[in-house]
Amino acid sequence: MAGKGKRFTKKEWSWIMYDWANSIYATNIMAAIYPTIFASQVEGGDIRWGYATSAATLIVALLAPVLGAVADYKGMKKKLFALFMLVGVFFTPLMVFTGHWQVALIGYVISRIGFSGSCLFYDSFLTDVTTDERMDKVSSWGYAMGYIGGSTIPFVISIAVLLLCDYSPFAMTFSVLIVSVWWLVFSIPMLKNVTHEHYVEKPENLTLKGIFAGVMATFRRICTNRGLLFFILAYFFYIDGVDTVISISTAYGATLGLGATGMILALLVTQIVAVPCSILFARLADRFSARKALIGAVCVYLVVCMVGFYMGYSMEPAQKAYDDVFAGLYESEQVPEEYMDAAKKIVADIKDIRLKNTDELYKYLTPLSEDEAGSLSAEEAFKYSFASAVNAAADAGTDKKEAFQGAIHVSTILFWIMAAMVGTVQGGIQAVSRSYFGKLIPKERSNEYYGFFDIFGKFASFLGPVIYSTMAALTGRSSYGVLGLALLFLAGLALLLFGKEHFSRLERHGVE
Repeated sequence: MAGKGKRFTKKEWSWIMYDWANSIYATNIMAAIYPTIFASQVEGGDIRWGYATSAATLIVALLAPVLGAVADYKGMKKKLFALFMLVGVFFTPLMVFTGHWQVALIGYVISRIGFSGSCLFYDSFLTDVTTDERMDKVSSWGYAMGYIGGSTIPFVISIAVLLLCDYSPFAMTFSVLIVSVWWLVFSIPMLKNVTHEHYVEKPENLTLKGIFAGVMATFRRICTNRGLLFFILAYFFYIDGVDTVISISTAYGATLGLGATGMILALLVTQIVAVPCSILFARLADRFSARKALIGAVCVYLVVCMVGFYMGYSMEPAQKAYDDVFAGLYESEQVPEEYMDAAKKIVADIKDIRLKNTDELYKYLTPLSEDEAGSLSAEEAFKYSFASAVNAAADAGTDKKEAFQGAIHVSTILFWIMAAMVGTVQGGIQAVSRSYFGKLIPKERSNEYYGFFDIFGKFASFLGPVIYSTMAALTGRSSYGVLGLALLFLAGLALLLFGKEHFSRLERHGVE
């Protein structure tokens, strides 16, 4: 195997390229494009999508240790990796080809199981393709190439097609199909060049009972080894915070009134910054130790939470003052129940038009002749009357609007700063966590241990959103929800700091 400072071997490059191959699924399907399309086209789409995501995550999390135990046997890891990867590739097109949202959701659940399962085996192959000394470097380059190959190049192409084709059915289909094509083509090096080097000989009488016995034995070893237990618990807390920051960032910004286009561009900056910083992070881990690099990354996320809290805390009063300008309209105009949805849309549209200082003339503010007014239906007449009242309220609240615009300007700058800060550590904290864990565990049992690593990562995805939503609901301010996320990073930081002796002992002697 090549030395620490040498060029990547063919196996290492082939392993790295799978991050390039599969990251497009995380970007186009899981995060940025398809969830938005699905939610806009299906009634209650965000709720259905959330349930589907939870189902896929739960299935993979529960199966991970068992799949890992089977994959550790000679000849099994590569087969299982290929199976899950191909399941993900071929079920993804179901999301756009049938025209039925139920089938699309089934396609999403199965393809996500394929994606997550392949990532489980992919992570454990890290111990097969490189040495302990090079793991941080190889793992970080994987994330860096993933940001370029999945989170930037095909993502930008997909966005360009969607905008040029005005979100036509063709554009939506393209943004999904490019996922399968890109994923399959760039997985070929992994399938061709990476082999299972560290394994356990398959017993003659392999039974389900024996598999579960092995899984439970591994679980007990994790629980009794304090270094491993401290790390996996620390990982549970801080990776939950990382995932939550990723998942709620645009929703939080939208709640505060930030523009969608600006936030998408800011998140694109995150991906671009993450490429060189992921590579730099490996060098920091090599120079100062992986544990210290992780501590530094967690501290950066704590600062992000503080900035995010300040952004919302300082902006929410101005936002509330502007909202209060329109607060009494529903009661004063005595809006009939059947017109309530129309009234809410009128308020939202005029608030948005006035806030952006656009010259757009709202339809229901257009003066009508007597004949035109006399021919209106009752509902249309209400809309014209109600729109005039809303517009008059907006005129009276000009000072509140201007204060809110100023707050939005400051918060937009802070959002971009946070996006850049997250980019400096997002890839690094995930990459070094993956490689550091790989150094601590027995190589021949890597898949089984990574199965538990995957469980803690998957189940960590629920706590952060619960904290954010609960604190926001109790206080009535989303900024306190962001402040609550700092608790996750503080818990992870405490475990990394106070577990120093246990980590040192584990690094020297390994898992007993």
